[in-house]
Amino acid sequence: MPIVELKKIRKVYDTKVAVEGLSLTIEPGTMFGLLGPNGSGKTSSIRMMIGMTVPDSGTVSLFGRPFERGSLHRVGYLPEERGLYKKMKVLDQLVFLGQLHGLSEGTARSRAKVWCERMQIADAMEKKTEELSKGMQQKIQFIAALLHEPELIIMDEPFSGLDPVNAELLQDTLIELRKEGKAVLFSTHRMDQVERMCDGIALVSRGKLVLSGSMREVKAEYPKNRLHVVFTGDAGFLQHPEIEEAKNYSGVAEIKLRSEAGAQAVLAEAMARGTVITRFEVKEPTLEEIFIERVRASFGDEEARGIVDA
Repeated sequence: MPIVELKKIRKVYDTKVAVEGLSLTIEPGTMFGLLGPNGSGKTSSIRMMIGMTVPDSGTVSLFGRPFERGSLHRVGYLPEERGLYKKMKVLDQLVFLGQLHGLSEGTARSRAKVWCERMQIADAMEKKTEELSKGMQQKIQFIAALLHEPELIIMDEPFSGLDPVNAELLQDTLIELRKEGKAVLFSTHRMDQVERMCDGIALVSRGKLVLSGSMREVKAEYPKNRLHVVFTGDAGFLQHPEIEEAKNYSGVAEIKLRSEAGAQAVLAEAMARGTVITRFEVKEPTLEEIFIERVRASFGDEEARGIVDA
């Protein structure tokens, strides 16, 4: 039974179409990435998923039933817009937020302490929120979304503003929760994170679904026609006719081939020129490259450039 099922949901604000005919399914025990540049409709889709707004058309189902507000006690939500009580102490705040989710004060307090230890902010429990960094405050909201042990965890841009160490801590925690059988959905414009973590994806642009499916299925549709080459010496091999596009970053070349078979011809050309190759790797396209290619086909070069610049 799917945890989340959206069927052709649509949302219009005044004359702007925020989401157009979006359908997706999220299964238990999976990590799902909702991807797209800023303004693509990710947050609008999440808000319809949890009843903050109502779709103009289409249906939303949670836990195998049409959406009903009573299902939300099984959902943990970290919004993109952070909001904490600045004058409250961290532990008091987490207890209060836990009680809003139906926990007793004692249960909320004990769970909050465990989570503060786990997220490495135990020393901050007696401090006021306003005394903490933005990264620390973000971890507090992350904890608040998990205190009631939800079955569906929805995180809107959870890694925004975090340093690499804390971003890795959140990533590892989400992966552990998935192993426990939780369904995790997070939205982001960082496709490298999704590529590492997610089982399934939905890529949206201008409110429309561009690509969706399991990561394995999406990657299987595309040939391994990328090369990563580290070299010194003659770069003339980058002009080989089997190369469709090449970028040379001072001896590190990122190459797109016309076909998978072209890799050996390019290597032979480099060797014939006496180029010293220290790394030659055949790769599948990255998720970002796939997305840009699909957006370019659907919406043109200008929209594709917007993704690169995001």
